[in-house]
Amino acid sequence: MEQVKERYDPQTVEVKWQRIWAEQGTFHTETDASQPKYYVLEMFPYPSGRIHIGHARVYSIGDAVARMKRMQGYNVLHPMGWDAFGLPAENAAIKHGVHPAKWTMENIDTMRSQLQRMGYSLDWRREVTTCQPDYYRWEQLFFLKFLEKGLAYRHKAAQNWCESCHTVLANEQVEDGLCWRCDTQVVQKELTQWFLRITDYAEELLRDLDELEGGWPERVVSMQRNWIGKSIGAEIAFPLEQPALDGTDTIRVFTTRQDTVFGATFMSLAAEHPLVDELISGSPQEAEVRAFCDRVRNMDKVVRGAEDLEKEGVFTGQYCLNPYTGRRMPIWVANFVLMGYGTGAVMAVPAHDQRDFEFARKYGLEVQPVILPHGETSLDASTMDAARPEAGTLINSGEFTGLDNEQAKVAIADHLERGKKGKRAVNYRLRDWNISRQRYWGAPIPVMYCDTCGVVPEREENLPVVLPLDLQVREDGRSPLPDAADFVNTVCPLCGGPARRETDTMDTFVESSWYFLRYTAPWEHDQAFRPEDLAYWCPVDQYIGGVEHAILHLLYARFWVKALRDLGFIRMDEPFKALLAQGMVLKDGAKMSKSKGNVVSPDEMTARYGADAVRLFLLFAAPAERDLDWSDSGIEGAQRFTHRLWRLVMELEKELLAVRPCSASAEDVQVAAAPEAEALRRKEHATVVKVAGDIADRFQFNTAIASVMELVNTLYQTKDVLRQSEPGRRVLSSAVASTLAVLSPVTPHLCEELWQRLGHMDLLSGQPWPIHDPQALVRDEVTIVIQVDGKVRSKLVVPADAVAEDVQPQALANENIQKHLAGREVAKMVFIPGKLLSIVTKK
Repeated sequence: MEQVKERYDPQTVEVKWQRIWAEQGTFHTETDASQPKYYVLEMFPYPSGRIHIGHARVYSIGDAVARMKRMQGYNVLHPMGWDAFGLPAENAAIKHGVHPAKWTMENIDTMRSQLQRMGYSLDWRREVTTCQPDYYRWEQLFFLKFLEKGLAYRHKAAQNWCESCHTVLANEQVEDGLCWRCDTQVVQKELTQWFLRITDYAEELLRDLDELEGGWPERVVSMQRNWIGKSIGAEIAFPLEQPALDGTDTIRVFTTRQDTVFGATFMSLAAEHPLVDELISGSPQEAEVRAFCDRVRNMDKVVRGAEDLEKEGVFTGQYCLNPYTGRRMPIWVANFVLMGYGTGAVMAVPAHDQRDFEFARKYGLEVQPVILPHGETSLDASTMDAARPEAGTLINSGEFTGLDNEQAKVAIADHLERGKKGKRAVNYRLRDWNISRQRYWGAPIPVMYCDTCGVVPEREENLPVVLPLDLQVREDGRSPLPDAADFVNTVCPLCGGPARRETDTMDTFVESSWYFLRYTAPWEHDQAFRPEDLAYWCPVDQYIGGVEHAILHLLYARFWVKALRDLGFIRMDEPFKALLAQGMVLKDGAKMSKSKGNVVSPDEMTARYGADAVRLFLLFAAPAERDLDWSDSGIEGAQRFTHRLWRLVMELEKELLAVRPCSASAEDVQVAAAPEAEALRRKEHATVVKVAGDIADRFQFNTAIASVMELVNTLYQTKDVLRQSEPGRRVLSSAVASTLAVLSPVTPHLCEELWQRLGHMDLLSGQPWPIHDPQALVRDEVTIVIQVDGKVRSKLVVPADAVAEDVQPQALANENIQKHLAGREVAKMVFIPGKLLSIVTKK
């Protein structure tokens, strides 16, 4: 074999092509209604450090899809930007003793260079940076429109508070009772905050999940359904025995079990319920109840909702009345009742709810059965050792006694509405989105406070309200904005008097809720986006990112799009048609972290092995949706394959022709008169079909790459015969061209270089996807497996159109089959054309 003198140098080759792509604007894209579009997008990164190998995986996935879609004839939008505001960047800056603005912009420069070194096909003209005023001025405008329409409001209530981050958190940002960023225990703090009415869209957010099924992972759809948490039931008013101090005379509860109302024997309130203060103020129980409430408010909400929580409570000293039985129901505060569900008040039915049952037994409260489970003749409260929540027939329920409990739900709901004791109701677990953050590094909320005029929105013509960058950040994370007189002190646009600016900034998830819209025309200065660009590009066709954002960013973005639609800014219902939730990159089976010393740097890997080898390994080592365990031997194997492909083309360089993929004809195969020619052409066309399906339809990059590796093996096996004749060289050249074309989305630099060395004057990046010939996949002969009583005993090569009558005699004449049939009688033979002949003997 001819010795290849030139060794593959990925550093030189990759930098060369990255420069050429940039100079030629290869990946720039424009709105063009005459072309089919494809918008592929990966979740943009926080510029709080450098990109890690997990970033490299998600962007390698997205880039492979983008490159392939271009080859398939789509006008592809593939942009990049920076989620630059918020806690991640600010905390990292504080840790390093740098101003967040300086830290953020320096990191952006570094990370941009890292991404460019990986060779991703991004349109860098569309880059957006969310901490720049030309970006956040538009979300300030959106906020003012939300405020005008009642979608934004200010409210005082107990909020999730992180002592470490010195800010409130939305419910979605509390994970198992801990802060989503720093894992500090979250406590409750009474604050007045700004909210967005995401609950106004609860039903639509839930309903439209049906449209996302099939395009989104089932677990993400399920997580959003559960978080929205729709419950259908009734709201019932329980009169207070004595009105509260503020005049309140009823407690309203939401229940899905109105069929059990006759069994309600006491009332349970959440520690946060505003009625608690009104009931206990000045009473003998006040001190005890307040102490209990203070303790319970700071408990982990997940723990409070757990089934195995030890039930605790305190009696308020007050009573309400069951509207159906007239029973005096003692009002308790219970640790397992959450203000985030229903009204924060629960009618306790201990006979048919286990938590109520445990509480009642602990505190000696009445248990009244009102549903007799099907198949039973009696139910005695004194002998019950657990609640009975099963379906059954109503007992002890007045005029509803004898009804099936499902029928009773309808009948009692009707009765509630006729008697004005309550109404049918739908409840959602979802709560409005708290967007106020008591941190510096965020978009200012564009309102001010005037002693005369109250809350005053900033005038649109004065936007953006610019975050001052000359402030000294504090080591403890507390915001310096409240002490920044030049920022805080302003003039009320209504009365001209003194006013104070809001010093809370917006939650970082506000920026990421609409950035994908801005990419369609980020150079616009007079509007957030152009209608014609939005109409063409949106929604995003393929979104790629981590499942950890299922009920954070992904839910917020869906809400934001629907709200902007209703305000007339856009015309779409959902932001992302399809979602790929990629797995994490692990090291030794564990999540990478600096503390564990198992972090893999993409810079180091690229310097050692080349960007293409890194991309190849990240896409080949595991299916995209599964976790990937980083392996040094795996990346070395990827590197060996890139060098193997290089050596193959370099060896054949002078003999290969500058032909297009799949260009060798059946006539070339016939003239070559070699079985190797037919085998290679068949493998070439089969690989083109498989890679297209695996990547475009199923995102199975690992199996797609494996099929290309098999094609390269076939090239090595057939090259020495085929290089001997002109027709053989055409078959060989076509297969090499197809190899480079279908592998180019994964290893674009290597393939671009080899494409050029074959004599092509145009870029491989601009080539169409190879078109296979269906006839090339038709086999003249096939291998039939022969089984005897379920075990493979031999194989036969027969014509592809062979029928059972052709194959059976050959199988019975086969020496090895005769040996296994010796002394046995054939009972039957089952033939599967093109695959199998199964011989079954008599027992």
